[in-house]
Parts: sequence; structure tokens; C-alpha cells
Amino acid sequence: MTQQQVKANGITINYEDRGPADGMPILFVNGYTSTMMSWPPELMDGLKARGFRVIRYDNRDVGKSEKLKGIPSIGAVAAAVREGKTPEIPYTLSSMAADGIGLLDALGIKRAHVMGISMGGMIVQAMAINHPDRLISVTSIMSTTGNPDLPKSSEAAMVALQEQPASEDRETVIRHRMKGRRVYQSPAYPMSDEALYARCAAEFDHMYYPEGASRQYAAIVGDGSRVERLKNVRVPFLVIHGLADPLVTHDGGTDTAKSVPGAKLEMIEGMGHDLPAELCPRFVELIADHAIAAERKAAAE
Repeated sequence: MTQQQVKANGITINYEDRGPADGMPILFVNGYTSTMMSWPPELMDGLKARGFRVIRYDNRDVGKSEKLKGIPSIGAVAAAVREGKTPEIPYTLSSMAADGIGLLDALGIKRAHVMGISMGGMIVQAMAINHPDRLISVTSIMSTTGNPDLPKSSEAAMVALQEQPASEDRETVIRHRMKGRRVYQSPAYPMSDEALYARCAAEFDHMYYPEGASRQYAAIVGDGSRVERLKNVRVPFLVIHGLADPLVTHDGGTDTAKSVPGAKLEMIEGMGHDLPAELCPRFVELIADHAIAAERKAAAE
């Protein structure tokens, strides 16, 4: 598939539209520091086979989408949120949500299904809060509400997420990422070394840009709790979470589903903070059935 670039929400967004042109559009939204190359083909191909027009893109500050500026102080951002003040950050999760909506505008899509993982789940939550008229359904996977009272990540998982490689040469970065992902992978569905290497290599070769991490993290911290805002969401909402997730604990999924009126919650045994190929048929079934039910509901209104 050919990647393309377009102006959306005032910045350049790199995306791939897998079609078919007349399919139900579903927008894939990545997690923290991840590029569009992180999506398993089993998930994309499975949804395309179910009749969806699969669109994935690089968030701002990763991959081949536009890079922003500014090095925020995460401590200062967190302090501002605790004090009820507006933090000084380069951009917000709402800005990132508007990027995805802007991409839909650029593609001439009036309404779409959206699906996000981890930080991407937070972004699609922001889409549902800020742009409900543009969405047919939402699926939030291994994500959370920003509720400060929820259990934190395990120390090992947080270190794995934030620790930097010893150098920026290709092999060092790939091996470093493999080591980190082993910490929070699905214990019941570990990837082979060959498959994990290929996934990490594809991301590195697409674009390695560590500077964007601090700005994306500031956007997460700066958004605070979405619990009260999510209570006003009326878009059909599905939450999927792994019971073995050490990075965003399953309490985050429970809190998300509890916060959105009428949300469906699917907890999966042995799933960590990733999308194992073995679980992709189940993901496809859950997401497709949810989206099709939402289409029918919209048509009947």
C-alpha cells in the first residue's frame, strides 16, 4: 500500500488508505511514540475482509507526520493539572484528536468508526468528547481515563516504556525496543524473536524520532482525568483490555467503560499491553460486530 501525506488540522499527516473506497471507514489511532507500522497485518486484513475501509496514520511527532517543537517539563505539567490550572504544553490530546478528524476531512469522510490503542485510546476518547457527530462508533483498547486514583503501571513496565537505548544506531535501538516490549507483552501470547524483531525494525526504518516522546507524554499528562467528560459521550463505545496488562492496568479499561454510558467491556485473559496475532481474529470479530451494530443504529435513527 502507498503512503501519502496531506495537510490536516494545519499540519502534515502521513497516512495509508487500504480501502475499499466504498467500505465502512475505520480509522486506526496509534499509541504513545508508535508509528502506523505497529499495527498487526492480521488486524488490518481481518477488518478489511469484513468490509471496512482501513485507514491508518502517524500521529504528530512520530513517523513521517509533522514534527513539532518545545521540550516540556513533565513535572510542571503534572503540577499544573493537580492545581486545576491549564498546563503549558506544545499541544494537547484534543489537538491530536483534531488531527484524526482533519484527516477524515481531507479524505472527504463525514463519519467514521475509530479505534485507538493505549494513548490512541485516549485520543479516540477525546474524539468522542469533542467531535461526536463525526463518529459512528468508538473502540478503546488497553487505554484509560486519566483518573489519578487508578492503580499505576508496574515499575518494570514504566522503566521499559521510558528507558532510552544506549545509542541510536539501528541494531541497538531495535534490540532495546524488543527488550522493553518483552516486559509488557501478553504473557499468554509471546511473539517469536523473529516476529518481534521484524516489527521493531519496521518501526525504526519507517522513522526513528525519540524527541517527540516528551511532547506526546506531556499531552497525556496534561489532559488530566476524562471521567466527567466521558459521562456525556453517547457514541456507541467498546472497551477492550487485557487482564495481564502491567503498563495500563485493566482498571483503566473498567474505568473507561464505567464512565461512558452504555459502553461494552471485553476483558481478555492472558493479554498484556500489545495486540498478539493470535488474538486478532477475536479483535476483528469484536470490533466489526460493534461497528456494524452501530451502523444499524445510526441508519434507524
